Amino acid sequence: MYIYQADLWCNDCGKAICRKLTRDRKAPADPDDETSFDSDDYPKRADEREESDTPQHCAAGKQCLNAIALPSGRKIGALFGELTPDGLAYVKDAIVEANEGMGDKEVVALWQEHFHAKGYQI
Repeated sequence: MYIYQADLWCNDCGKAICRKLTRDRKAPADPDDETSFDSDDYPKRADEREESDTPQHCAAGKQCLNAIALPSGRKIGALFGELTPDGLAYVKDAIVEANEGMGDKEVVALWQEHFHAKGYQI
């Protein structure tokens, strides 16, 4: 996963941004030295095991190189990362709301399946 311009990007999209910036001669002198540049200027690697208070999707959205096709055919950015206890509560609340007709049922169903498969008690 990458951090770039205050967003999270999946590995493939982050690498694609790096290649484009390099082609455009906008890459830092030493991209491996992440202390030499800001993530607003060039993507920085981030730990996918990092926990978050909400599910994290690639900022490329439906244009994500690893976009997830929902049952309706709509696409969303790749899903990654781990959840904090607050993040797990967020997903559980979203499930309740989706079952009550609020929120995006397709995305919430994806979260439920994804995080259950990762061992979270949903």
